[in-house]
Amino acid sequence: MTGQPPAPWRRELRERALLLLAWLRRSWTKSGPQSLAGLLAALAGALLLQRALPGLGGSVRALDSPGSVLQLADLMVLPRALPGLGLVMMAFGLLTRARLAWVITLLLALLAVGLALLPVHRSMPALLASAALLLVLLVYARRFDRSSIAAGSLFALLSIGSLLLYGTLGSLWFGAGYNPPIRTLGTALYYAIETMSTVGYGDIVPRSAHARMFTVSLIVLGITVFATTLSVVIGPLVGGSIKRVLEGRMQRQQRRNHYVIFGASALAYTAWKALLQRGVPVTVVVSSTAQSPFPPEADVVVGDVTRDEVLEQAGVPQARAVLTLRDDDAENAFAVLAVKELAPGVKTIAGVNDARHLAKIRRVQPDMLFAPQVLGSDLLVRSLFDEPIDNQTVAKLLFAHPD
Repeated sequence: MTGQPPAPWRRELRERALLLLAWLRRSWTKSGPQSLAGLLAALAGALLLQRALPGLGGSVRALDSPGSVLQLADLMVLPRALPGLGLVMMAFGLLTRARLAWVITLLLALLAVGLALLPVHRSMPALLASAALLLVLLVYARRFDRSSIAAGSLFALLSIGSLLLYGTLGSLWFGAGYNPPIRTLGTALYYAIETMSTVGYGDIVPRSAHARMFTVSLIVLGITVFATTLSVVIGPLVGGSIKRVLEGRMQRQQRRNHYVIFGASALAYTAWKALLQRGVPVTVVVSSTAQSPFPPEADVVVGDVTRDEVLEQAGVPQARAVLTLRDDDAENAFAVLAVKELAPGVKTIAGVNDARHLAKIRRVQPDMLFAPQVLGSDLLVRSLFDEPIDNQTVAKLLFAHPD
């Protein structure tokens, strides 16, 4: 029959499906692209390593004996192993939405696609995974906009590891051109580290032109990689500290004729947003234990609002007004007392979460009380009885008048 409402179980099933779709949409918007990119990077890297590791392991074991340089021909699996290892490492950086991880993964994915198309390295699963990774990286490029120390550390490990592998295998390849000749893996590793660090003990000396050119390239690359590593890892730490100090000083100087909000409650957030829409400067003070709902660009001071140094840092003595909008009414009362003690001339507005605490908070004498329960219920009753609502009525409900 048509026109009849759906059965209860169908309606419930449809509601559950809608809730599931809404949850999936929120999850994808929050962390979907970076999670998908990280998963594809790890998958593509694992597929490349799966084909490369058996041959690489056998060749490396054979290199530890004199005269084993001829086994280097088997190390043609390295071009596939290095991008695979890099993709697996960069997968963790992609999860943090690091821009550096995005750039490195994009280059490694391009290299992986090129290798997968070559006959000697052809692998259809690796090609598909790398192509899908490239597509995701290009479509969601704007999502990867963060500066991450973790991604910088992964880049440093990948760069140093690749250079070390290059130096070790190159030393073995040109080993006959050194005095004494480099014949074993241990000696090659020792010489690579010695040259990369520019120590140069002089116990192994390049004699042939090829060995000298290789040594020069190893020195130049070593200096470049170590300098880049320091700039990528140490630079953001030092630069971030200096930036925070300078920004803190500038903000303290600029915190004048502004509004100060205490708290991280929903009411504090909406009040902050409403003040910003009116083009006035706002500083928010939140507790170190509270979860801040404010975006990174907000002027937020973390600390205890009852401490004078925190209030001075927030510019309370130079503020137009202070709004204490915390979830705890007792904390709001103590905050009003702290503001009045430090800056008696600053206007204070106290939020009241429970109407039963109105009389107690009035004793600390804030300039204005804001109780959503009292204000909302009184306005609702006046609307039901068609009573006039004017500015005087609202002011009477807001200001701390006696009963």
